[in-house]
Amino acid sequence: MISKFFKKHFPICSYQFSFLLLCPLRSLFLSPKTLAKRLEIREDSTVLEVGPGPGYYSVPLARQLTHGKLVVADIQPQMLAQTKKRLTKRGQTNVDYYQCDGNWFDLPDNYFDVILLVTVFGEVKNQQEYMAEFFRMMKPGGIVSISEMAGDPHIMPIDKVKELAINAGFAFDKLYGHRWNYSANFRKAE
Repeated sequence: MISKFFKKHFPICSYQFSFLLLCPLRSLFLSPKTLAKRLEIREDSTVLEVGPGPGYYSVPLARQLTHGKLVVADIQPQMLAQTKKRLTKRGQTNVDYYQCDGNWFDLPDNYFDVILLVTVFGEVKNQQEYMAEFFRMMKPGGIVSISEMAGDPHIMPIDKVKELAINAGFAFDKLYGHRWNYSANFRKAE
């Protein structure tokens, strides 16, 4: 009942509620350290984080990319501004900010080693189109990782995520967690 209410009245997590995304209790479901391990990020990786919110995972990801780059993309300019403020305050300069339009990404082909979405994919209207864009932007051998957490009103069932990824050309790689709290990794063939 509550989930249906939020889906109807809040199709995306509005920037006005972004403070909820910075709650340290979030680490009980998925800590930044655990997420980084699941992503197989190297220090020279090029990473796209879609829907970073206020940057809860962005700061530790950027710190790990000592010779790489993090690109954060969001449809809400206010969320990008919050992420930028958070990363700038912590001295992270290896980050680019991209406002997407909810349909496609004006970013290069075969560019990213890792693309990640944490509790975001269920808010995307054009999920199959987004997955096709991820495939286009992903380097051969790269990983797209979708993480979902219990309690998110927009949670995506793992079977639906697998179907969308496989239809876009990805191969299922690994599943961490369980059906209500997971990270699913898909790989683009080399």
